[in-house]
Parts: sequence; structure tokens; C-alpha cells
Amino acid sequence: MTTESPRWFKSSYSSNGGQCVEVATNLADTHNVVPVRDSKNPTGPNLHVHVDAFSTFLAGVKDGRLGNL
Repeated sequence: MTTESPRWFKSSYSSNGGQCVEVATNLADTHNVVPVRDSKNPTGPNLHVHVDAFSTFLAGVKDGRLGNL
């Protein structure tokens, strides 16, 4: 396993309202995970979501299956 660090970013749709998450997609190809964390607590815990689950989640958001998130 490499020691590659997550490169965190927020969505360009984020309005800085304090209810944001950050993701680090740079680990998807090498580790098969997309880390997700609370942008208000960057030193706190983060979730490592498998790339397939993250892709399914994004598809559901894009096509409206998950309501108004």
C-alpha cells in the first residue's frame, strides 16, 4: 500500500452554508475507496466508501432517486 494522502475538496455546488462534506477521489483508482469527511471537522473521523457504492450514490443523486439532499 502506498502512503498517498487524500486530496480533499468540496463540491462546486456547495454554498458554504456549513452543511458540507469533502471527498478525496484521488484514492479511488489506487485504493478502491473514496474517503468522505465533515468539512467542519477536518481532523475528525472519515468514512472510506467503496468506489462502487460511491458511484451508485452519485448516480442516485443525479437522477433524482434520492430526493432533495
